[in-house]
Amino acid sequence: MPTVATAGEQPIVLAYSGGLDTSFLVPWLTETYRRPVITLTVDTGGIDAEAARTLAERARALGAIEHHQIDARAQYFEQVLRFLIMGNVRRGQVYPLCVGAERVMQAQTLARMARELGTTMIAHGCTAAGNDQVRFEVALRTLAPELEVLAPVRDRAFKRPEELAFLQARGLPVPPFGAAYSINRGLWGVTIGGQETLTSSDGLPEQAWVLTRDAFTRPRPPEQHVITFERGRPTGLDGRALEPVALIEALEAIAAPFGIGRGIHLGDTIIGTKGRVAFEAPAAEVLLTAHRELEKLVLTGRQQRIKELLAQPYGDLVHEGQLLDPVCRDIEALLESSQTRVSGTVRVTLRPGNLFIEGVDSPYSLMRASKGVYGEAAGEWTAQDALGFSKIVALSGVFHRRAGSTGEVA
Repeated sequence: MPTVATAGEQPIVLAYSGGLDTSFLVPWLTETYRRPVITLTVDTGGIDAEAARTLAERARALGAIEHHQIDARAQYFEQVLRFLIMGNVRRGQVYPLCVGAERVMQAQTLARMARELGTTMIAHGCTAAGNDQVRFEVALRTLAPELEVLAPVRDRAFKRPEELAFLQARGLPVPPFGAAYSINRGLWGVTIGGQETLTSSDGLPEQAWVLTRDAFTRPRPPEQHVITFERGRPTGLDGRALEPVALIEALEAIAAPFGIGRGIHLGDTIIGTKGRVAFEAPAAEVLLTAHRELEKLVLTGRQQRIKELLAQPYGDLVHEGQLLDPVCRDIEALLESSQTRVSGTVRVTLRPGNLFIEGVDSPYSLMRASKGVYGEAAGEWTAQDALGFSKIVALSGVFHRRAGSTGEVA
């Protein structure tokens, strides 16, 4: 249980990832504000038992009086990821929102912890140039406007080499990668920022990748796997029923060595600049691709088109930290309704750098529901019906051509 603050000794609750920015902030906040610092890590994936121990030990070595880690993976799936799957959401048609989608939920947890501790001071390590500052602060101002939010890395414009030097001068632990790369990891994947992503020209060196390193220098033989969905939710892998979190983690371990889900996204940041980030999202790539193909089998064309119209702005809202906006509940209601028949299995083959959908099957197959066979035989219609249909479908084009060529309708 967290220690409740007494008057005059309110601690600062720091959202702690263990990276360079938040590691630097533990001693800097302690020295600058002369208040105790309590670190809080909200686990939304990518933290195993060893990593959790390392985070706790590093936080205390840096000067935190307490460290708390909260497992929010299942909550993250239910509140965010299931809707990203239902909507087949990718930003810029490429990036599956690996990291950032969980920030609102992390802000919720941060605000709740501050209230439990009886403090009104919280801090985060976001920069002025990134998206996370907006995500955190929009959520915190909505949820807990009474809290004082400290953002020293942004407000004092600290640079990563300065932070590194600050820690080294005090003999304090430095996170892996030092100041070279900024690594963020979650249930939906990993993002990597470094010198190469500051421009649009270069890719990352092989050693900078986290999950997919050496996937192409040490290629594996192909593997086939079967994914089961029920009402749009992933529920099984290779015939074994799994809860969504366990399934996503298993898929990441399977697909990462093939280099599946590796990419670099270039797009618009929340504040309006162009930004670039490398990402690795093996499980997201497999699930989004498989789910999309299953939907093609069971949804009507109109269902798919209308859903796509709302999925893109929903992804934008999540990306921008606007998950608490009530319009998100409206879109989620439609997404959930659209998944009533999205149940079945998808067979996939993994090869280095390639994900191939072998086939899909569902009890709600619209393909199997028809007596017709595409390109082979008519079903619920005759050849004469097809002729009449073609004539009617052509009418708008016929009228347009007739009006343009004669200037009048005969």
